[in-house]
Amino acid sequence: MSFEERRKSLKKIEFITFSIGAQDFCMDIILVREIRGWTKVTTLPHSPSDVLGVMNLRGAVVPIVDLSARLGLGRYEATDRDVIIITLIGDQTVGFVVTAVSDIVGLVHDDVQPMPNMGGGSENNFVKGIVTKNNKTLRVLDINNIAATMVEAREIA
Repeated sequence: MSFEERRKSLKKIEFITFSIGAQDFCMDIILVREIRGWTKVTTLPHSPSDVLGVMNLRGAVVPIVDLSARLGLGRYEATDRDVIIITLIGDQTVGFVVTAVSDIVGLVHDDVQPMPNMGGGSENNFVKGIVTKNNKTLRVLDINNIAATMVEAREIA
């Protein structure tokens, strides 16, 4: 098989792109159930610092996570213009607060560059790789790992 045939045979995966402040990210769109405008959340006592609270989504209680804080970028103060990306990860529905949702892009495996080794290795737990697309550098988030560490933290507490 020629390189060109191989390239064409590669399956594209759609990613939703979004920003948190001036930072650009993307995640596999298959995890996204809906995108909602900002809604006030109900805070819970003794919740982790990156969990803003919970919201009622058609009768289901959904935790809302400050994705900026979760990624170690600092706490983000949500405004009325922000967006909540509602995801379904396994059997857990989780909302992530972001500044804006930008686009949907199709990527193949070869588009994603591995994360550079920056030392201890733990900094790469939430980012699968880097993509340069439309003059933007996007970090491809591993939402499954982000949610898994939330569950681990809850089980320890």
